[in-house]
Amino acid sequence: MEFIQTKTIISSSYKENPNWFGINYNMNIYKGCCHGCIYCDSRSSCYQIIEFDRVRIKENSTEIIKKNLKSKKTKGVVGTGAMSDPYNPFEEKYMLTREALKLIDENRFGICIATKSDLVTRDIDILKRIQSHSPTMVKMTITTYDDELCKKVERNVCPTSDRFKAIKKLSDNGIYVGVLLMPVLPFINDNEENIKNIIKSAYESGAKFVFSYGLGVTLRQNQREYYFEKLREIFPRQNLDKKYIDIFGESYVNSARNYEYLYKIFKQECEKYNLLYDMKDIIADYKSRYEKTQISWF
Repeated sequence: MEFIQTKTIISSSYKENPNWFGINYNMNIYKGCCHGCIYCDSRSSCYQIIEFDRVRIKENSTEIIKKNLKSKKTKGVVGTGAMSDPYNPFEEKYMLTREALKLIDENRFGICIATKSDLVTRDIDILKRIQSHSPTMVKMTITTYDDELCKKVERNVCPTSDRFKAIKKLSDNGIYVGVLLMPVLPFINDNEENIKNIIKSAYESGAKFVFSYGLGVTLRQNQREYYFEKLREIFPRQNLDKKYIDIFGESYVNSARNYEYLYKIFKQECEKYNLLYDMKDIIADYKSRYEKTQISWF
């Protein structure tokens, strides 16, 4: 394992992001990700992460996070998981995300976690403590309902079925949890059956919401070439890369086939199971119980 130096880990300025779960600060303890998801936008060259598939740890992360939190004049929700999953396989040994959560609790900040790992259930005890005083959320990314397809496009992640079990465990322990249904890959998982099965399973697992951004996949710079290479390896007879080029060219957004129809199905299924799907409604719901507390924050 390589340790790299850094001066700060939690972003410096307070800013509420209404487009992404109302988080106020960003935190990444790890750099790079070994999940092996063929579609990951964080692999794009604009993020300047050399050897993205190799995980590195930011040295002295616990001490740096402690200083970062102490320096904040305004309490808020710390988001993690945007650039590197905080529950990659190395977290089981190093427990740096767990130590960060302890500090977030001690300093009375909120937390918003995005992950594809059932390891997050290990930290339910701390998440409960944070949720007792500040907004707390876990977002579990679910791309496909099919475990076999999951193994192909998300090679080193626990299968979808285990992620739903993790959602159930989090929900049973009172943690506010939901599903990120993204990305939706044209010609691969952009079908009615997949969307319906994910939403139904989210409901059965106790999720509060299912959020999907655009029902498609974003491709740019070197990530596009990487994605096409993997499509040729995984689906050699389907010529999927050529289909993408013919339909989308070099477009950043590659939307699902029958987008309007699928989005209609998505909304209908969420409403059928009384699951939130609109960003502003999700933010209002998970933060609503803390309105009185937030007066003292600001």
